[in-house]
Amino acid sequence: MMRRRQEGLGLVSVMILILVVAGLLFAAYLWIMMSWSYSSGERAGWVQKLSMKGYLCKTWEGEMALVSLPGSMPEKFIFTVWDDPTAEKLHAVMGKRVSLQYEQHIGLPTSCFGETDYFAKDVKIIDETPAPLIVPGNTAPPPQPPN
Repeated sequence: MMRRRQEGLGLVSVMILILVVAGLLFAAYLWIMMSWSYSSGERAGWVQKLSMKGYLCKTWEGEMALVSLPGSMPEKFIFTVWDDPTAEKLHAVMGKRVSLQYEQHIGLPTSCFGETDYFAKDVKIIDETPAPLIVPGNTAPPPQPPN
């Protein structure tokens, strides 16, 4: 009877060891994916949206209208911000032409790290001019009052 009890404890120990090793491997994978970037770069445009999103894990999610040629459809660059100081910088330059430095981290398992693979690291103002405002149907000059 004593031998069966020891076999059961041995099986439980092996299962616990497997779970601990699996947890450590998963933690190492997350650390590697978060510290190593697949790509990094810079994009220029106008930050037009920045909001805090998430049920359990809150992250800043942003949208930037990229500089495009006149007459073409604007392209949007969607990004995530991990830290509050960068989010505050982005709030301060909202609506101005900026250069956004980012890193791309692929292979993150959940949306808890952000909704996108692109993570903003810094932002700089390129030009103080505000974003161009195009109002449809407002191309003709306003009518002059009669004399």
